[in-house]
Amino acid sequence: MPATPDDLLEGLAAGREEAFAALYDAYGARLFAAACGMLGSSAEAEDAVQDVFVGLVQARARLRQVENLKAYIFASLRYAAIHRMRRAKTLQFGTAEVAMSAADSGPDAEISRRLELALRRLPREQREVIAMHVDGGLTFAEVAAVLDLSANTAASRYRYAMEKLREVMKESQRGTV
Repeated sequence: MPATPDDLLEGLAAGREEAFAALYDAYGARLFAAACGMLGSSAEAEDAVQDVFVGLVQARARLRQVENLKAYIFASLRYAAIHRMRRAKTLQFGTAEVAMSAADSGPDAEISRRLELALRRLPREQREVIAMHVDGGLTFAEVAAVLDLSANTAASRYRYAMEKLREVMKESQRGTV
C-alpha cells in the first residue's frame, strides 16, 4: 500500500531513506517537468529538483509542521527555480515540457518552436501557473497555495495565459509574429 502524505512526512522528518525514495517516486517526474517549464533547461531542472531534496534533508526537523506535502515541495521547487534564475541573472522562464520534448525537425519541431516562443512572451506569473498546473499536475487550489494566491486568481492567470498562447500561435501560423 502506498504511503500517505502523513506517513511520508513522518518518515522524512525521521530521516528515513525509504521516505525520500517514496517521495521521489511519487513526485520526481512532475517536479522535473515543472522545473523544466520554469527554467527552460533540463540540466537546471535536474539541479533544482536536487535542491528540493537537499532542502528536505536539511529542514527535516521542521517537516512535522507541514500541512500539505505536495504544496510544500512545489513551493520549494519554485524557490529553488527562482534562486537559480537569480543566480544566473535571468528571470526568463522556459517552455512547457511538451515543447522541449519534440523532434528537432519537421512539423512537430516547428509547432514546438512556435509554442516555446509564445510561452516566452507570457508574463512570468502566467508561465509559473502553466508550469505547475500542466507540467506539475497541481490543481488550481494547490497552485494557489504554492504561489500564495486565491484559487480564482491562479485559474484566471491560467485562462489568460491560454488565451494569449492561442492568439500568439494563430499569429505565428499566419506569419505575423
